[in-house]
Amino acid sequence: MRDYLEAVKNFSVERLETMVLKGSLSSGLNACVECCDRWSMDGAIALEWYGASGDRKTVTFQQMRDDSARFANYLNSIGIGPGDVVAGLLPRIPDLFTVILGAWRIGAIYQPLFTAFGPAAVESRVTSQGGSQAKLIVTDASNLPKLDGVPDCPATLVVGNSFNGMLAGQSTEFEPVMLKGKDPFVMLFTSGTTGKPKGVRYPLSLLLPVSAYMTEAVDLNPQDAYWNVADPGWAYGILYAVVGPLLLGHTTTFYEGAFTVESTVRILADRKITNFAAAPTAYRLLMAAGDEAMASVAHQLRVASSAGEPLNPEVMRWAGRVLHCPVADHYGQTEVAMMINNHHALKHTVKPGAAGLALPGMKLEILDDNFVVQPANTPGVLAIDISNSPLYTFAGYWKVETKNVTGNWYITGDTMIKDEDGHFFFVGRNDDIITSAGYRIGPFDVESVVMEHKAVAEVAVIGKPDPVRTEIVKAVILLKPGVEATEDLKAEIQQMVRQRLSTHAYPREIDFVTSLPKTPSGKIQRFILRGDAR
Repeated sequence: MRDYLEAVKNFSVERLETMVLKGSLSSGLNACVECCDRWSMDGAIALEWYGASGDRKTVTFQQMRDDSARFANYLNSIGIGPGDVVAGLLPRIPDLFTVILGAWRIGAIYQPLFTAFGPAAVESRVTSQGGSQAKLIVTDASNLPKLDGVPDCPATLVVGNSFNGMLAGQSTEFEPVMLKGKDPFVMLFTSGTTGKPKGVRYPLSLLLPVSAYMTEAVDLNPQDAYWNVADPGWAYGILYAVVGPLLLGHTTTFYEGAFTVESTVRILADRKITNFAAAPTAYRLLMAAGDEAMASVAHQLRVASSAGEPLNPEVMRWAGRVLHCPVADHYGQTEVAMMINNHHALKHTVKPGAAGLALPGMKLEILDDNFVVQPANTPGVLAIDISNSPLYTFAGYWKVETKNVTGNWYITGDTMIKDEDGHFFFVGRNDDIITSAGYRIGPFDVESVVMEHKAVAEVAVIGKPDPVRTEIVKAVILLKPGVEATEDLKAEIQQMVRQRLSTHAYPREIDFVTSLPKTPSGKIQRFILRGDAR
């Protein structure tokens, strides 16, 4: 295992490009070639697919190569070419890969649309001002009715029997269109946790930080059976369940159905998954199901990764005790992908509650309101030093003013602390920070302690306006099945936080709820809870 500090010292973007890519960022490359064509030999398997009804399908890289050429020929026949946007409103089915790779093959940009989106969400991302102006939306029969409510909807194509018949009539030969590293190949909209969703166009140069994350942080090796359960309608899914494994010539795993503990454990066991990735919500649901639910896969996983929200230390302790596997917390944003990780493949100290260390090739600092770098253990906003981060690829939002880039700094909007060893600790988003009686309280710290209570399944902590204290800490709690919400339980949780964290940070108010508001990607929407509390 390489040492983290050695990896940072010896990092070379030129060497990484030579190691990872078949093509060249400066002279020409194609995402379909990088993620498919060059691996299409000897029957190498690209996808192990599980249907919601119990059916299974194995797809090789060769099959994907042929189908991508067929779809590229179809796109060419209807006038779609390099630089055009092809959107996919599709569930996790094999046809999704045909659409993605076929769009890339012709030099088009693929736009993921999450299948839980309604007409208004699709409209804002595709047709309205600031939308992608997609030329085609590919969908399935179950999602097609949503498009009836989209004004000026682009042309649509529905997968199914007619789609398969159309592909069968196309040639399996189509010369990949070569592009440059600055050219976009994916367009994705932010989840909208802090405002209106904004479009981000990923350049082909993003393939380098994606590969670095897969090798250094996820530690994906040829012997692994890999499954990232994130939906490909969002950044963690499209980049690390689709692009990442295929870029390395590795088999990826897809399950068509919704996440359940039963289906997850079943597929983990059937595929003999050794390398697993999911959002914290998935781990919390697995933990809430009880230790016995995981018995069949208790010693199977080699490593596991988490991203999307901070991972509570209680979940990490549960994984070590029940799964006998380290779960590493990772941090990133839609705009810049993954940038802070507890790296599975690099030797470094792992500190409880830490988001980790900067990905080699990224230089990160903590700034105050005047953009001055802060000393160790001082809270401030996390920022990327653009001039010293060769893996930084963000080029601004699509048709929307970019306000989070100032000089040489990309401002994440997240409050963190960096300790003397370079470990980053998440405190909260700037608008999530609670100011109570002169104290600044990070909701994540309070949530992590509340999560330690055996009755708690999930929790969101917010600040509620208070005439005396400015704000008080309020916890909104989802209890585990069968647990009764009582005043005694509230008092017990409050006392635990007072003792485990601090007397000024305990939740003076607690609400027990049956569900928490979340974005379609599973992030808790604290701004909705704050609005309800005012």
